[in-house]
Amino acid sequence: MSWHLGRMAGFDLETTGVDVETDRIVTATVVQCGGGQPTVPANWLADPGIDIPEGAAKVHGITTERARAEGKPAAEVVADVLAALGQVIASGVPIVAMNARYDLTLLDREAARYGLPPLPNGPVIDPLVLDKHTDRSRRGKRTLTALCAHYDVPLGAAHTSDADAIAVCRVAWRIGHTRPQLAALSLEELHTAQVQWAAEQAAGLQEHLRKTDAAAYCPPQWPLIPRQQNGDPR
Repeated sequence: MSWHLGRMAGFDLETTGVDVETDRIVTATVVQCGGGQPTVPANWLADPGIDIPEGAAKVHGITTERARAEGKPAAEVVADVLAALGQVIASGVPIVAMNARYDLTLLDREAARYGLPPLPNGPVIDPLVLDKHTDRSRRGKRTLTALCAHYDVPLGAAHTSDADAIAVCRVAWRIGHTRPQLAALSLEELHTAQVQWAAEQAAGLQEHLRKTDAAAYCPPQWPLIPRQQNGDPR
C-alpha cells in the first residue's frame, strides 16, 4: 500500500516566535488519521515559562495570561509530545509536518532545555519540501494556507495547531494522490529523497537571499537541524 493511503500522524506547534534555538512551545497537536481508522487527536496548551509576544499571540490567539492560567508546565508538555511522537515512530507511522525542519528542531531544543531524551529517528513527510520539488515554477506563497488552496484542502481555523495538523495530512494525501512518482516510493525512500531535496531548496534560497544579504544562511539539514556543539539551548 502506498504511503499516502496509510496511517499518518500530523504534527504542528504554535510557538512564542520563529527562532528554533530560543522560542518555546505554546500549543502542540499530534493527530493520527487515515488508513481506514478513526482520527485520534491529542492537543496540549503549555505555559512556556516566558512572555508570549503580542505578535505571536495575534497569530495563534494564545496570550501570556491564558497560557499561565490554563497551560500545563512546559516540561510536562514537551515530555508528553515526545512520548506521543515516540509511539507514532515505534508503530511505523510517518510524522507529517509542514516545514518539519522548524517544528522538529524547536521540539528538539525544548527537549534539551528540560533534560529530556531526543526524539528517535523515524520517517517524516514534509508537504512543503514535496510541493517545492514537484512544482518548482509555481509562483506565489507556499504557506500551509496557500498549499491548502492549491490542493483544494479545507483548512478550518488556520494557525491553530489542531486544524493545521489535520490540514497538513490532507495536503500530503493530495500530493501523493496527484504525484504517482512520489506515491510509488516507500516511506524510507521518500524520507531519504526529502533530505536531498530540502538541502537543494535551502541552497537555492540561500543563493537568492545573498543577493541582498551576503551573510544569509539557510541550514541544509532536514528534518532536524543538529544542535550546536558548543551552544546552550536555554
